[in-house]
Amino acid sequence: MLEQLKERVFQANLLLPRQGLVKYTWGNVSGKDEETGLIVIKPSGVPYETMKAGDMVVIDQDGKVVDGSLKPSSDAPTHLVLYKSYPKLGGIVHTHSTEATAWAQAGQDIPLYGTTHADYFAGSIPCARALTEEEINGEYEKNTGLVMVETLINRGINLMYIPAMLVAFHGVFTWGEDPESAVANAGVLEEVARLARFTRQINPNVLPADDALRDKHFYRKHGANAYYGQN
Repeated sequence: MLEQLKERVFQANLLLPRQGLVKYTWGNVSGKDEETGLIVIKPSGVPYETMKAGDMVVIDQDGKVVDGSLKPSSDAPTHLVLYKSYPKLGGIVHTHSTEATAWAQAGQDIPLYGTTHADYFAGSIPCARALTEEEINGEYEKNTGLVMVETLINRGINLMYIPAMLVAFHGVFTWGEDPESAVANAGVLEEVARLARFTRQINPNVLPADDALRDKHFYRKHGANAYYGQN
């Protein structure tokens, strides 16, 4: 079932350690089949070194396994909240990549300090609030997704223009139209987080880049009037 999507999600998962975005089993990628709405996701706790495409798990929108012999990622409920809330999403990534996770552990947004950031994200990378004790002791992974959606709604964020989020004291989530773009956003986010840390170290009083510069760089790559690259 969904063999092509399994292969794509498998290959996308392998990109995470290759790009230095995960260690051990600290991450996962999922992808959604547009026709059926089924989700393919990495199995829980399986090392990347031994994982195969056939190990990918297919689940429905309620988290029920419909194909696969292994348990899905423990983060599957978080992925499902995002997919249900935002049908345009076709791929989601979760990592604990070092630089971006440091900002998450500090509970801070990653400010937009320059054009490298603006080429991919139309504003600062938001950090969702910490979960309450009740949320942690309840449906923890589902509540993680709900806190992310709460942040997106409260801040009026277009999640396709800022396809990344931090969760306080936890880690990183990125997304896109497919698994591959979600992984690419995770890679860019890690580099942006690193640049932001260096920038603030060099000048602790630095201010975010001007909105005009932000918009110029973002919209020349994204949206109806984008002109960057080839037709």
